[in-house]
Amino acid sequence: MTYEENYQRWLTADAVDEATKAELRAITDPDEIKMRFSGYMTFGTGGLRSVMGAGTARMNLYTVAHATEGLARLILKTPGGAERGVAVCYDSRNHSADFARRAAEVLSADGIRVYLFSELRPTPVLSFAVRHYGCIAGINVTASHNPAEYNGYKVYWEDGGQLPPDHAATVSAEIAKVDIFDGVPSPERANPSLITMTDASLDEAYIKNVLAERVNPDAIPAVADSTAIVYTPLHGTGGTLIPDMLRKAGLTKLYTVDAQMEPNGDFPTVKFPNPEFPEAFTLGIEIANSVGSDLIIATDPDTDRVGAMAKNKAGEFCAITGNQMGALLLEYICTAYEQTGKMPADAYAVKTIVTSELSARVCEAHGVKLYNVLTGFKFIGEIIKQHEEAGHGTFLLGFEESYGYLKGTYARDKDAVVATLLIAEMAAYYKTRGMTLIDALDELFEKYGYFREEVFSIGMSGADAQEKMAALMKNLRENPPREIGGKAIATVKDYLTEKTLDVQTGAISGTGLPKSDVLWYLTEDGNLIVVRPSGTEPKVKVYVLANGKTDEITKECARVCAAGIREILG
Repeated sequence: MTYEENYQRWLTADAVDEATKAELRAITDPDEIKMRFSGYMTFGTGGLRSVMGAGTARMNLYTVAHATEGLARLILKTPGGAERGVAVCYDSRNHSADFARRAAEVLSADGIRVYLFSELRPTPVLSFAVRHYGCIAGINVTASHNPAEYNGYKVYWEDGGQLPPDHAATVSAEIAKVDIFDGVPSPERANPSLITMTDASLDEAYIKNVLAERVNPDAIPAVADSTAIVYTPLHGTGGTLIPDMLRKAGLTKLYTVDAQMEPNGDFPTVKFPNPEFPEAFTLGIEIANSVGSDLIIATDPDTDRVGAMAKNKAGEFCAITGNQMGALLLEYICTAYEQTGKMPADAYAVKTIVTSELSARVCEAHGVKLYNVLTGFKFIGEIIKQHEEAGHGTFLLGFEESYGYLKGTYARDKDAVVATLLIAEMAAYYKTRGMTLIDALDELFEKYGYFREEVFSIGMSGADAQEKMAALMKNLRENPPREIGGKAIATVKDYLTEKTLDVQTGAISGTGLPKSDVLWYLTEDGNLIVVRPSGTEPKVKVYVLANGKTDEITKECARVCAAGIREILG
């Protein structure tokens, strides 16, 4: 079926509501119709994500139901899967609750038990719920920190981690077999008796697990009278649990950004609801300055990512990057456990290959085994699962440069709730030493060396965005650079071909990780550049990870390497 035929079918199908048809009739640009109907969203290990709107390549009730039917067919092939059921959660984005309800209708119509969240909740609560209820799978309707026009559909499997690649392939194949209208159960066929709404007991069980991850439960109460923290959920789900959790941990001077506490899918006070951007902290800084706080914490809409800003010696608020916060948390956790005699002999941590090697130095200093995995928290979850099945290894922390952290094994996805708790506890610890988190970061660099990063993206537009991304990666492989920013390349890892090349000797070995469309370059002076297509958006992401003897040298290395790879990529 051509995209024009697909478009006409949606205009005439009885299954399509009149509001959707009116939206389609209003489209005047032929390219817009082509973009919406040339194909379906790709269902991968990250599920689905796209702009909301009518069409097969957009997030709407019909594509959500279509994907859910594909998942239902996988579950029905899994012994006991229907009885174990599926937990279904959603965030604050526009239409998220509608999409979650439609997913529950399809699953129940197919005879599958559903645990439908009664209210919006953070993504990590969904991961926890899958394990708590013993579900076979979970669905979370969220687009994380994307702009307001986006929504998404993430699928989890029985361990609480995102859907494994083989199951994602099965779901994708099943979706391809199903007609988006005729093959999907209508809302009228839903079975309400199979839908159970969650209640407060789930929140209580989750928060109990989060609070159990405190490294030193006395740290926050010890400085409660002198420690003020500002928190904002950026109009997302974090406000449902984080303030109460922090108070239970002993924080008495908690100030919230009231203008951003109410869930709102339009995100009216921020251009991007992303704690990676300092601009998201503007309102928080105003409040922090007025109440005398030296720490602001912000979580993204689905509360799986967290960012922070802290005051430097000049009294100015400075952003702490995801890489820096991961290293700070790791140093704090190790130090606190050592000071209290609780450091496990078999401790391990996990980070991604695009996360700063500063953490490697921290682990080496504390005798902690560090694992490097591909980008995506599901790979961190797999390492946890392997250790649990093997019966050894104590998990300290999992983290990635994109502001995602997890301590504890109650969930299998990044958790900004527990990360917020740990950041507050860490700030309390440094408060007793007369330091802010920026002071702590300076101390970390002095101890382990200086590390700086630059991350940027090359956006692709149009109906052929995927083809453009593939062409960029193909050209980079066929015309491999010999140097980046004037720095000779010493080692190249191509995770797609699963080969590592020693440029000087010509020796080839494996990568030790699963196949993935990622190119990894190490320069002779130890700087790292990684290029990979995004799995959720039409863009190619570039990571520059530099290190040096001084902060000035390191910043310059990062700048030069970033400029060099930009020139190569055009």
